[in-house]
Formats: sequence, C-alpha cells, structure tokens
Amino acid sequence: MTTFTSSLPKNLLTRLDQASKKLNLPKNRLIEKALSIYLDQLNRAEYVASYKLAGHDNAIMSIAEEGMTDYMTQLSEENEAR
Repeated sequence: MTTFTSSLPKNLLTRLDQASKKLNLPKNRLIEKALSIYLDQLNRAEYVASYKLAGHDNAIMSIAEEGMTDYMTQLSEENEAR
C-alpha cells in the first residue's frame, strides 16, 4: 500500500473522526471506502451520460431499434415453437 498525505478542512476532519469512532474503523479505512464509493459513482455518472448522449444519436438509436426488432422476432418464434 502506498502512503498518501493530504490536508483536510477542520470541520471535515472532525466529521471523519466522529464517523471513525462511531463505525469503529480506522480513519484511513474510512477514507479508502468513501473514496472508492465516490469514484464508483463518478464512473457510473460517466456511463449514464454516455447513454444519454447515445440516446440523441440517430444512427445508434436506429441500430438499437433494429436489434430490438430482431430480438422480438426471435422471442415470437420461440413462443410459437412451444
């Protein structure tokens, strides 16, 4: 594990200390977990933004619609075969 040193505002450090005691976790583990969750949320937000952008792209929407049509046809054929 690599060491990282940073400065935090006093009010945030106080909140960190309180949460650390309440959860019975060392501060570094709490920061590690919080940062991991935050970075995952940023990644998800980027993913969502890319889908929203794709939703406005006519070529991508056309491909998606063709794929859904094919999928629905396959489902109908499987239902008829039963």
